[in-house]
Amino acid sequence: MPTPAPIDARGPRFNQGVLAVALLGGFLVDWRPVVPLFALVLLAGAALGPKYGPFLALYAKVIKPRLGPPKTMEDPRPPRFSASVGVAFLGSGTLAFAAGHAGVGWALALVVAALAGLSATTGLCVGCEIYLLLARRTSVVG
Repeated sequence: MPTPAPIDARGPRFNQGVLAVALLGGFLVDWRPVVPLFALVLLAGAALGPKYGPFLALYAKVIKPRLGPPKTMEDPRPPRFSASVGVAFLGSGTLAFAAGHAGVGWALALVVAALAGLSATTGLCVGCEIYLLLARRTSVVG
């Protein structure tokens, strides 16, 4: 399987920043619909590609043209894997809310918010690192 074309690393970081702020804001005002909403946002980008993720598309169409060329490009597979893990957590949080377990729902959402915030501010993407570890063990990447 050929390696996919590299992507501008700033796009996923912008997406993660929006995600972290939205989830934290939703938690602070107890607006639970933010959790399934951002599960869908992550799902669109992870399953269908960056042009279908609303904030990835916003970055590509509005923000990126105003910036200089990227200093680094990255393999799109680790951020897509990370987004998929985020979808699983936010989907589980949504189910927890539906079952009447708001504490569990917010705990799952805040784990995603914290990891997304870490990645957006430092570039350390824990989900990406997990992908690389798993990929090395299964010989997906060299």
